[in-house]
Amino acid sequence: MNNAESQDGLLQRVADALERLAPPPEAAVPDTDHDAFLWDGKAQCLRPVPDVNRIPLELLRGIDRARSILLENTRRFADGFPANNALLWGARGTGKSSLVKAVHAAVNADRARDPLRLVEIAREDIETLPALLQALRPRPERYVLFCDDLSFEASDASYRSLKAMLEGGVEGRPANTLFYATSNRRHLMARSMIENERSTSISPSEAVEEKVSMSDRFGLWLGFHSCSQDDYLEIVLGYAAYYGLPTDDSLRRAALEWSVTRGARSGRVAWQFIQDRAGQLKIALP
Repeated sequence: MNNAESQDGLLQRVADALERLAPPPEAAVPDTDHDAFLWDGKAQCLRPVPDVNRIPLELLRGIDRARSILLENTRRFADGFPANNALLWGARGTGKSSLVKAVHAAVNADRARDPLRLVEIAREDIETLPALLQALRPRPERYVLFCDDLSFEASDASYRSLKAMLEGGVEGRPANTLFYATSNRRHLMARSMIENERSTSISPSEAVEEKVSMSDRFGLWLGFHSCSQDDYLEIVLGYAAYYGLPTDDSLRRAALEWSVTRGARSGRVAWQFIQDRAGQLKIALP
């Protein structure tokens, strides 16, 4: 190997070392009129969502109390007043994530000039929350950060990033951000995990306190439970009327039979039935 090749190799190694030592690039926040984004934790950037997958707020039936509370909390935040982070927990398919997206649209219906931004962050990107908050802190807009189906496993330490964001840390949560999460677990961790840590720890109460206390840092806990038969039929009839499907007795009978075959009654099951019914009747849904 000649001297030139040796020097080139040395320069390349130095360049590689400097690149590893360099701070990561700051997260990118695009200047755009979009009001919904996906956070890409790996690329450290927000990706606009032109068409959000959601349903109108008025179609969410059987969750009136949760709907009113979350809507009022979100409106206060959008108007610049104090508001609470919210944990929506409960049974699958009961409208938790649908409510977050529908409330966002309802709030923005009256805010054409200064829309509230919705940023969805994937569960696996929770550990990149500090970078996202750093990027949003100086921005003039207000942001609801949303994580769907949030939960933690025994060996998962990324919950510490979320705890610091919700309450604590030197800087604290930026005033222009709010955090909404949905989960099937009230304490964001499986009951078997709690019992296992209690049984194997020298100090059982302290072993689980750090993880369980994270759910206490949400100012709002909104519980969602399985539908009664009446609530389920109300949801089905609401969908049918909205989309122009016949609302006769045969619809009710078919809806109940559908729920029996699915082994559950929920808003998700009702929507799946409506899709099937519309397909049978050759009626297009938006």
